[in-house]
Amino acid sequence: MQVRDAMSSQVLVVGPEHTLRQAARMMSARGVGSAVVIDPDSEGVGIMTERDVLKAIGAGLDCDVERTGAHLTWDVVYAGPEWTLAEAAAAMARGGFRHLVVLDGREVAGVISVRDIMRVWSESQAVATT
Repeated sequence: MQVRDAMSSQVLVVGPEHTLRQAARMMSARGVGSAVVIDPDSEGVGIMTERDVLKAIGAGLDCDVERTGAHLTWDVVYAGPEWTLAEAAAAMARGGFRHLVVLDGREVAGVISVRDIMRVWSESQAVATT
């Protein structure tokens, strides 16, 4: 099974000037644990995760003032849609993170999370045992 079979193609995108509260509200409303951050003034794609928001709040920062651009990960590990789920899981385990941005060429194709991988693997196991 490949990343394209498990990833979420409906990606939440926020800008670097959104506040942490705005990003958290959007992630909560969509039921996702991450948002892709695209800065029109730079190349590349960043990711804001629930862990990034939690770290900022835990440090006592004001989530209505702090901007996503100051609290996200720019050195993102990207997955390709043709990667196997095992490759994606291994990359997450090596990096200690739970989300991968999926790029198809230079375009964001989706995001895959540990939850996505577990869902697909558990569904395939259920089918195999019936």
